[in-house]
Amino acid sequence: MSQEIHIVAVIGCGMIGMSWASLFLAKGLKVIITDPAEGAELRFKRYLDDAWPTLQLLFGPIDQELANNYEFVDDITPRLGTVDFIQENGPENVEFKQELFKILDRNAQSEVVIASSSSGLPSSAFVGQCENKPDRILIGHPFNPPHLIPLVEVVPHSVTSYTTVSKALDFYRSLGKHPVVILKEVPGFVANRLQAAINAEAYSLISRGIISAEDLDTVVTSGPGLRWGVTGPIITNALGGGGGLDGFTTRIERLGPAIRRWEDDMHEHRFDWSEEKLTLLEDEVRKYLTAVDWTEMTRKRDFVLLQALRARF
Repeated sequence: MSQEIHIVAVIGCGMIGMSWASLFLAKGLKVIITDPAEGAELRFKRYLDDAWPTLQLLFGPIDQELANNYEFVDDITPRLGTVDFIQENGPENVEFKQELFKILDRNAQSEVVIASSSSGLPSSAFVGQCENKPDRILIGHPFNPPHLIPLVEVVPHSVTSYTTVSKALDFYRSLGKHPVVILKEVPGFVANRLQAAINAEAYSLISRGIISAEDLDTVVTSGPGLRWGVTGPIITNALGGGGGLDGFTTRIERLGPAIRRWEDDMHEHRFDWSEEKLTLLEDEVRKYLTAVDWTEMTRKRDFVLLQALRARF
């Protein structure tokens, strides 16, 4: 664990904030949490109770007392001067974040990194009113659930300092995360843009009656999802052509013309988010999701993720 970070503020304790806070606690950090929603503290306690056994399977035996090393506060402002790192998880709303980050920047110690879990809103959109040290603000976008999925997208804005990026990377690595730096701000960052592209084609195929929603999930989980989970698309493509740069080039040469035709067709039939298409999609998805046992599905997801993490990392 980073020697400089002992106390973390978690601003917003929805699904992402609860998961972050659980991970911070498991790694021996004191966590100060704030969330204005009614019942937020009770929801977090229940979430932590459920997540703790999974964290013990992931990290090994953890002192149970660490699970109690958190404090819920109604007003975080008086405590901002005592924390060593801030992870913000508020609504994806520019005006809200502008006001919140102005307060965080004004009251946090000058060397403290302020990271946002924003899913796609770049920090340049909401740091304009930060007059103290906007260079210590960046995006630290996790993948849900953060206490299990290793990825964190670290996205600096134009004046974020190198020191801030370095501190954020060191901190996330100390938690067992695999942070990557996004070199230029772009809406949605990288992982969510990749997801959005896949989802849009999935929605199109389902709403056009080409495949059922259940079978679409099977196509991904039993096919490309398995390979991507090990090698990612670039190495997968290279291996498909025999390996190495020559393999990647060979695949592009052999499949490039066909892929361009597929892309033309995908563009012609792209999911257009019209009410008609959304209704068709929702009707098909409803048949699938109404039969899902969500408690069992969450347990299965966490179990498989744990096995994959052990095998992969």
